[in-house]
Amino acid sequence: MDALGTHLLLELGKCDEALLDDIDYIQDAMISAATEAGATIIGKSFHKFDPRGVTGIVAISESHLCIHTWPEHGYAAADIFTCGKGFNPEKAAELIIERLRCSSPTIKRLTRGPVPEATTAAI
Repeated sequence: MDALGTHLLLELGKCDEALLDDIDYIQDAMISAATEAGATIIGKSFHKFDPRGVTGIVAISESHLCIHTWPEHGYAAADIFTCGKGFNPEKAAELIIERLRCSSPTIKRLTRGPVPEATTAAI
């Protein structure tokens, strides 16, 4: 069976705390990662929390990239889901890790939505 999509879950520890609290930087990092990895951006939404933290999503025609940060812990959780061709989720993950100056990343890869094998119905 083939899968419908690939989902990467990023556990990003020991990141630059100042960067994690900068909404403009986070937005630029996520949009750049999507674009440089071959995605087609169709929307975005980012929010800065008080007193700290950022959450955001980049909607792409291939699915999405999203992030939530905890600057006080030097930690961010991000995920990248793709169901399209031409977009490289691993490259997007590498770019996010690099841009957040993350020194302790973990990436979990999930295969999503197995497609059942085609069946032939009797007529």
